[in-house]
Amino acid sequence: MCVLGTMATRFLPFLIFGENRPTPRYISFLGKALPAAVFAMLVVYCLKDVSVLTGSRGIPEAIAIAATVLIHLWRRQMLLSVAGGTVVYMLLVQLIF
Repeated sequence: MCVLGTMATRFLPFLIFGENRPTPRYISFLGKALPAAVFAMLVVYCLKDVSVLTGSRGIPEAIAIAATVLIHLWRRQMLLSVAGGTVVYMLLVQLIF
């Protein structure tokens, strides 16, 4: 079922919007807006349990976010940014904090 669902979401747009029809403006807008929205939701999800009153006070999270932003500004690749921030966070938590 997972494979069918994934394949349907991949092929359905090509079946609905054929080569002869122009892509509607709202679909183009979603294609531009959704990646940033997904990234923002990922940030909110990752920071939902951070407490600035206990433990490391969110310092590793703040450093990892800064690293993620810097990597993204440098390379402009979302996967590399997320992976780089994750590696920085894991190193900070395992080795320093």
